[in-house]
Amino acid sequence: MASPEVKSGIGDALPRLEDARLLTGGGCYSDDFRLEGQAYGAVLRSAQAHARIVGIDAAQARAMPGVLAILTGADVVADGLHLVPHIPQAMSPPDIKLPNIDGSPHKVVRSPILAAETVRFVGEPVAFVVAETLALARDAAEAVRIEYQPLPPLSEVVVDALVGDPVRTKEALACAQHVVRLETDVQRVTGVPMEPRAALGYYDPANGRYTLYAGGGAIVRPKKEVAIILGVEPEKVRVIARDVGGNFGTRNFLYPEFALVCWAARRTGRPVKWTAERQECFASDYAGRDFRFESELALAPDGTFLGLGAISTSNIGAYTASFVPLTKGTQLMTSLYRLPAMARARGVLTNTACTAPYRSAGRPEVMFVMERLIDMAARQFGFDRIELRRRNLIRATPHTNAFGVTYDSGNYAAALDKILELSDWNGFAGRRAASAARGMRRGIGLAGYVESQSGAPGERAEVTVLPEGAIEIVIGTLSAGQGHATSFAQLASEWLGIPAGKVRLVSDDTDRVSVGGGSHSGRSLRHAATTIHQASLGIIAKGRVLAAQQLEADEADIDFADGRFVVKGTDRGIGLFELAQRRGPIMDAADVDSRVGSYPYGWHVCEVEVDPETGVVRIDRYAAIDDVGRAVNPLILHGQTHGGIAQGAGQALMERCVYESGSGQLLSGSLLDYALPHADDFPFFTTALSEVPSTNHPLGFRGGGEGGITPALGVIINSVVDALADLGVTHIEMPATPERVWRAIRQAAAAALSCQGDLAD
Repeated sequence: MASPEVKSGIGDALPRLEDARLLTGGGCYSDDFRLEGQAYGAVLRSAQAHARIVGIDAAQARAMPGVLAILTGADVVADGLHLVPHIPQAMSPPDIKLPNIDGSPHKVVRSPILAAETVRFVGEPVAFVVAETLALARDAAEAVRIEYQPLPPLSEVVVDALVGDPVRTKEALACAQHVVRLETDVQRVTGVPMEPRAALGYYDPANGRYTLYAGGGAIVRPKKEVAIILGVEPEKVRVIARDVGGNFGTRNFLYPEFALVCWAARRTGRPVKWTAERQECFASDYAGRDFRFESELALAPDGTFLGLGAISTSNIGAYTASFVPLTKGTQLMTSLYRLPAMARARGVLTNTACTAPYRSAGRPEVMFVMERLIDMAARQFGFDRIELRRRNLIRATPHTNAFGVTYDSGNYAAALDKILELSDWNGFAGRRAASAARGMRRGIGLAGYVESQSGAPGERAEVTVLPEGAIEIVIGTLSAGQGHATSFAQLASEWLGIPAGKVRLVSDDTDRVSVGGGSHSGRSLRHAATTIHQASLGIIAKGRVLAAQQLEADEADIDFADGRFVVKGTDRGIGLFELAQRRGPIMDAADVDSRVGSYPYGWHVCEVEVDPETGVVRIDRYAAIDDVGRAVNPLILHGQTHGGIAQGAGQALMERCVYESGSGQLLSGSLLDYALPHADDFPFFTTALSEVPSTNHPLGFRGGGEGGITPALGVIINSVVDALADLGVTHIEMPATPERVWRAIRQAAAAALSCQGDLAD
């Protein structure tokens, strides 16, 4: 195991440098911020899914002790505050466009920070109450009376695009001897990060500047967005975030409360703090997934894929927070396979909380559909499921798929061979027999994937060698548990030859960080590596000049290695830190504007045992291989894979956001109603890394944070169906809860009896 006290570069399994601080109570999360004289805020949220606000009576609440302010949508309008900004898709090149079929632009519906005229989902903020204590704020919020006039349910198409090759695909589907069809729902889930959202706002009347203390996916972007909402210049807003207790994409977009606490601080003359309760998070956090698919796969008699057609409908929610899941999923619908395809991609507004990118947005959904279609075709038409995949794999890269996306590099067949070996696929028959002897059904599933990494293109790193013997890196990619303080330090250690433990990371204060896109779409390590590498080269170049002066030698005669400048052919030299002590800090900065994507890939194998009497599914074995281009820290990457698998298993087997039909009430609004996986739900995972350097990155890197979840939905459901296939079960919708599995077994048995009766007649 690598040590932080010596050079720990690219490829070293260095334990996370930040863990000692976090595990001993040294973390600072959003709710940990405190300011002298702070007041407390509570959000009054809509109890209606879609209604006109007839009136708000806050007289009783305003008269209650300790109440400082009750702010409503009318106050928002009176103060001239703006809607939550919509970030256009152009911020995330090189993803494909989804032009509407009729040529019209996508309809963008932005949300207010407080509803003024209508509410569009249960949980939407309607009023913000500020009081001396949190208890007083909550009591006053309950005293506010709102009169609603219900409105009809909302269902509006805002995106309707047709992409791919419709002519070839329609011909294939019409003429193919074999066509398999799947209609399925990929249910809505929510991130449930360990740390609920919180925000603290401060306003300085002396200079008209706001300070927001809030963790999320970034700091530079919310600085700009809060400034837009408040109607001030960006330099009038400072954002500070220390540690972030989980994100998964659900915290990458601005929440109204970020602007509310800043605005309320100006209105009350006091710092204002708000912390969400868990039930608020369920009702108002950005959710993930929520797709409806209608898909068809055409095959030749020998199993060659001839065409894929799909209609994917994304429930965007009440406002158009993001089209990213629809875009990223559509463009990769063909996965690792060679075939023409067409996709109709539709985005629909409904009276539910907004959906937004949730870990590997859009890709797990379409990989699930593709891998289920392949398994269904194999069983329905008598193909071997491994050979069916192998026959249709992309044979060489770069490869441009049916939607115009060019995958950078990879050896998909070699990775398939590796996962079959890693999972002991050939030993499955023996394990199935052992399970059967105990009255259990065992199944095995296989799924491949490719995913897209793009994200905000701009990033900047400022690297400084400090006289006190440390390297400081200022960069705009805020960590939410990904281990940036370790992996970024390893990059500096690799190129500057200093111990990783000597590196300090600054990414949490917009007074220090001027540029940065945050952590999303697998961009952090790729952009950090490019900028830190360029800045490190600049440090070495500047240091060589200073070292030549210090050592009284020609600059051309100075070599640099292992953190030291040395005169060629001599033992005379000076260390990087000693040079900074003598000549002052050495600093260099680098910017990147990367508009080229990266396409990680891999294969997963899952084995489950199913109790046919109860429908309980237990994951017994799980193996994964994920290609990351080059691994900076394998230890962190394996951990990322483990976490992704767990999230995918949660969706496949138990997680589901449920709204009541008609009323739009959220029925899964607490941890009593929303099931999450626990550690004892899983076996030890067997994971491996493939390293085929990316040809789209100057250093060969691809991200590794989303590979664990991308194929997990498909591989787990494939394994469950395989366990029950000889009972007549052909498909199970997610989540595959015990009740659903139990019912599928009995429905298949009833269908078999009915068929026997028909034959007898």
